[in-house]
Amino acid sequence: MSTRKTFLAILAIGFLATPFGFLGSRARASISEKATVFGKTSDGRDVEIYTLTNSNKVEVRIMTYGGTVVSIKAPDRSGKIGDVVLGYDDLQGYLTNNPYLGAIAGRYANRIGKARFSLEGHEYSLPKNDGENTLHGGDLGFAKMVWAGQADGGKAATGVTLRYFSKDGEEGFPGDLTITVTYTLTDKNELKIDYAASTDKPTVINLTNHCYFNLAGGGNILGHELMLNADKFTPVDAGLIPTGELRSVAGTPMDFTHSTAIGARINDPYDQLKLASGYDHNWVLNSGGGKLALAAKVYEPASGRTMEVYTTEPGIQFYTGNHLDGSIKGRNGEVYQARTGFCLETQHFPDSPNKPSFPSTVLRPGHTYHSTTIFKFGVK
Repeated sequence: MSTRKTFLAILAIGFLATPFGFLGSRARASISEKATVFGKTSDGRDVEIYTLTNSNKVEVRIMTYGGTVVSIKAPDRSGKIGDVVLGYDDLQGYLTNNPYLGAIAGRYANRIGKARFSLEGHEYSLPKNDGENTLHGGDLGFAKMVWAGQADGGKAATGVTLRYFSKDGEEGFPGDLTITVTYTLTDKNELKIDYAASTDKPTVINLTNHCYFNLAGGGNILGHELMLNADKFTPVDAGLIPTGELRSVAGTPMDFTHSTAIGARINDPYDQLKLASGYDHNWVLNSGGGKLALAAKVYEPASGRTMEVYTTEPGIQFYTGNHLDGSIKGRNGEVYQARTGFCLETQHFPDSPNKPSFPSTVLRPGHTYHSTTIFKFGVK
């Protein structure tokens, strides 16, 4: 081969096989991440927002305030792009009137009964921000903190890694806790969330994401069809604290082992639905946790959008936005009424620190907390 032909061949190979992958590969050619300033907190700190996109026109926006998923845009069966999570157009909404829309909940997601727990002979008192209980880490949980963000792209995915340091005694919890949460968008339309944490003294931890989904892009969510891979759930008392029982879903409105419309039985005269004004319960996943497994499937008939949820967690909290009351004006001025969004919060069980029979949420020095959840979007 002549010197000129050799040069052209090398040039062609270099063009096709860039550091980002082959130009002909859809997996990387159009995937990108970028950060811009979304606004400032009341004390003047910048809040960044990262935009993750893939070649299938799926777009995810994540901001550093609360580690929040601000929007997820995905196509319907006709290719029309729509936002499938509830959120605000600007930072101010999140700062002033925010029922955890899209945020990372912690240090302990969900409820801890009577706002206290004991660990290795010490009793810890927490803020009472949900009646007599602690909800989602207290008054100033992780949903209200500014995380440090860094773009984290790979060959077939794009992402952002968020970091936060929670000091010993923050909101009453023991131990200096170092947390990283990585959001990754793949070309398979998967939003993958990896959580990791370490501590310098025994503590409890339970992290989740609190997105409110609406695969129709608006209106109520009662026509969405849901399957939960769970034969049991944890019934609650009047304060929505688990009683400790693992109850079979068979023969109850809690049975989503076969795909069922969310609204089909939500108003049934069942004690658990009355206590929570709808669904707001933890389901015990058949997988048992520890390995990534299918937890839930959702289908919205009008748009054709689907969502599958995979997790390493042993439980999932299904919440139907019962306490959205019309006082919130979200994206594009939409008023968020009750049941205009649903949450599927992958987690350990509520009040586990006070329920020795539940899977442990204790993290000790020298060990690493790790959890993975995937939300996969599609159409049919």
